[in-house]
Amino acid sequence: MTFSDLKLIEPLTNALAKKGYQTPTPIQQKAIPHILDGKDLFGCAQTGTGKTAAFALPILQLLYERRSISGNQIRALILAPTRELAIQIGENFSAYGANLNLRHTVVFGGVSQVPQAQAMRKGVDILIATPGRLLDLMSQGIIRINQIELFVLDEADRMLDMGFIHDIKKILSKLPAQKQTLLFSATLPDEIKSLADGLLQQPVRVSVTPVSSAAEAVKQSVYYVNRENKRPLLHHVIVENHIDHALVFTRTKRGADRIAKDLNKRGIKAESIHGDKSQGARERALKGFKERSIRILVATDIASRGIDVDKLSHVINYEIPELAETYVHRIGRTGRAGESGTAISFCTSEEQPYMRDIIKLINKNIETIKSHPFNN
Repeated sequence: MTFSDLKLIEPLTNALAKKGYQTPTPIQQKAIPHILDGKDLFGCAQTGTGKTAAFALPILQLLYERRSISGNQIRALILAPTRELAIQIGENFSAYGANLNLRHTVVFGGVSQVPQAQAMRKGVDILIATPGRLLDLMSQGIIRINQIELFVLDEADRMLDMGFIHDIKKILSKLPAQKQTLLFSATLPDEIKSLADGLLQQPVRVSVTPVSSAAEAVKQSVYYVNRENKRPLLHHVIVENHIDHALVFTRTKRGADRIAKDLNKRGIKAESIHGDKSQGARERALKGFKERSIRILVATDIASRGIDVDKLSHVINYEIPELAETYVHRIGRTGRAGESGTAISFCTSEEQPYMRDIIKLINKNIETIKSHPFNN
């Protein structure tokens, strides 16, 4: 199947071809036709399944085809839980909508609202927003959402985890009754089901990649090592395997800083990204990583949310996460959208129980690499 088979218009298929995308992922194949038909949709999908394109492409097409009837109002609203994810979604709209004359902007907290307010006053068709900043700008009369034609609630389960449910309810109360609504969530707790029941009208339900099988496309291996040898092992693995682009996960912010500093000392360009860094520093590090001027990005799990990098070859678990599901989310950053990927884990004797939980969850043996200088 090709994107043309999904009845996407030529300006979109040309933009996708320029990005090197030829075959739609399962979530795109399932969701795009229903969204183009104007139906509400409840999508259960992990990050890395091509979910953003599954809603961005049909939204762009629907707005483009209806462009003659629009005024200077926001016509589509995408709500995302984090600044990083909102920025990522904005970048996708830029890439896919490059051949369409549709305006979009991204608003999020932690930075000055002035440029965001200026962009809104010029008029936008598509608004991507985090809940807090959206409510701020609405309360000042800078944003009105009463003319929305399409509404997307992305990563609804994470919204819930982050305590945004009251903000979301406030936003929902200001939306028009007549609209097309799309809700995406990686998991389906009861609160999400009840939110969906109140929000969606006769929705189509689509589901792909349960958490336990998310790692199928990723080649996985584990190195057993003493804690004090992890840093030299990381350098050895990067050099020995000629890894030129990798996301390294650590449990703590200080650990992320120390690892990045050590790699830089050893001549490998690295940056850390975590919650204590300013928004500007995080964006610069992420931009450098995407553009490959930074070879290794060292991240904590919270800061990694929303990191979506095309053709990322390697994920390295410098420390094994305590929750097996976190491991699956981490390694899902590689092997995305049909590409192959490699996940490498460093495991101490104390971390072995976590490794056993991971193997049980993914129901798959992970290859042990014994031939390395730090084998304990």
